[in-house]
Amino acid sequence: MAIHETLKQSIPEALRARDEVRLRTLRSLVTAMTNEVVAKKRKPDEFLSDDEALAVLKRAASQRKDSIDQFETAGRADLAAPEKQELVIIETYLPVLMNREEIESIAKARMAEMGVASKAEAGKFTGTLMKELKGRADGADVKAVVDSLLS
Repeated sequence: MAIHETLKQSIPEALRARDEVRLRTLRSLVTAMTNEVVAKKRKPDEFLSDDEALAVLKRAASQRKDSIDQFETAGRADLAAPEKQELVIIETYLPVLMNREEIESIAKARMAEMGVASKAEAGKFTGTLMKELKGRADGADVKAVVDSLLS
């Protein structure tokens, strides 16, 4: 079942369980996905593909992380707490990202395959690696691994 569909069907379960945080989070995610469908000039009752839904989920997680940072910087732990709860729920729908060691092993194999040896080729190599690891690895981690291997 598609991610968008799963989220939509989880709302009644959250209602029955009287889980307010989960319900609020699911509703906001479904709304964001419906807005994405409409922005793509499709009918609002259509579902997003898994890739499109993952992009919306990543954006929502990023927004929550930014909010948490800003609230904690301002000393507002009371406002950061609900954002943290929502982030935990959103992360349950996101795929587990690779750690740096896994990225490094793939990067080393690809480097040998492509014959990359200098920093001048880092941009092209990073782009190739990102296409291969799309959705499975954080871009900042991939860039850090490539920089460490080519330095």
